[in-house]
Amino acid sequence: MLHLIPRIKTLAAEAAADTVALRQHLHAHPELSFQEHDTAAFVTEQLRQLGLTPQPIAGTGVVALIEGRNPGRRTVALRADMDALPITEQNEVAYKSTNPGVMHACGHDVHTASLLGVARILVALKEEFDGSVKLMFQPGEELLPGGASLMIAEGVLENPRPASVLGQHVFPRLPAGKVGLRAGRYMASTDELYLTVRGKGGHGAMPEQNVDPVLVAAHIIVAAQQIVSRRANPKLPSVLSFGKVIAQGATNVIPNEVLLEGTFRTLNEEWRNEAHEHLRRLCEGLAESMGATCELEIRRGYPYLENEPALTARTEQAAVEYLGRENVVELDQWMAAEDFAYFSQAASACFYRLGTAAADGSGRFTSSVHTPTFDIDAQALETGPGLMAWLTLRELGEE
Repeated sequence: MLHLIPRIKTLAAEAAADTVALRQHLHAHPELSFQEHDTAAFVTEQLRQLGLTPQPIAGTGVVALIEGRNPGRRTVALRADMDALPITEQNEVAYKSTNPGVMHACGHDVHTASLLGVARILVALKEEFDGSVKLMFQPGEELLPGGASLMIAEGVLENPRPASVLGQHVFPRLPAGKVGLRAGRYMASTDELYLTVRGKGGHGAMPEQNVDPVLVAAHIIVAAQQIVSRRANPKLPSVLSFGKVIAQGATNVIPNEVLLEGTFRTLNEEWRNEAHEHLRRLCEGLAESMGATCELEIRRGYPYLENEPALTARTEQAAVEYLGRENVVELDQWMAAEDFAYFSQAASACFYRLGTAAADGSGRFTSSVHTPTFDIDAQALETGPGLMAWLTLRELGEE
């Protein structure tokens, strides 16, 4: 099968300009989570032009099947997310967002264009492989409950059921032409925390007549950190952060209530559930001990993302075959969250990172994801489709 690598690289190079154009079109027309109607229509038309029969799923998602020889032998699923973020773009480029306040700042336009490029390559090679490839264009990665969970609920991992699921994500700290992987637990679960601390407001000069919810909230913020520092196994990464505190008082006015918002993240589902209970008891008990009350709402988010070790090892070896050892790196754990985690909990899955910074070392295209200046080196749109096509053929060849 190694003899196909030069052909894949040729096909990826020949399609690179078109893949870049697809990405630029998507970048210029971003849509928010679960509103990707035009994006889905665009993807559907591109797939139809390749002779495929795309179907809608999860509202604004799209799924299609590429059948090679003996299509029932084995199936590999490939995922790309399609939604954008509520960010105003600051890049001055020809393909700048035309939708005010909405931007592809997390690279989902890259993921979608890349998967369309993969489809083009695999359609050209479908007489060269046995099995089927399921293309999953997913809505709503950036918004709970996550489009992946909805697609799974609607049966995207059935009929046919994939033996493995692959996904890629842009990585602006890695030069174009390189990829990064990590076996095992890679990304964190994510839960949103909403606390309301209620006391009795009044004049700041007469604290004895009040129950100060600001003071109670301050104690909760500090005390809650002991859940991570003293309750969690120190070998298990956990993050508890409060990023929003609203106390509508004044210099001399103690408010009646304080609102707090935060996040809890970890890499173990059992500890995740346990930590929720610790946090609830701490918040309610501490508030009560100070004469106040506290209501805690925990909006459960995505689970942690697990890269199946054997599949990840095969993916790494295939990446080395395609890119060379020097262009495949091992990643650290990352406490950000991704709803690809749902696929990793339901099937053998591998989620890897695609380098998008300038390959010449100039320091261009290094703005982080979720920033208004995020952009990529176009070389990634040749590397990404070619590599994923090769990884797919390698997986289809597994016994």
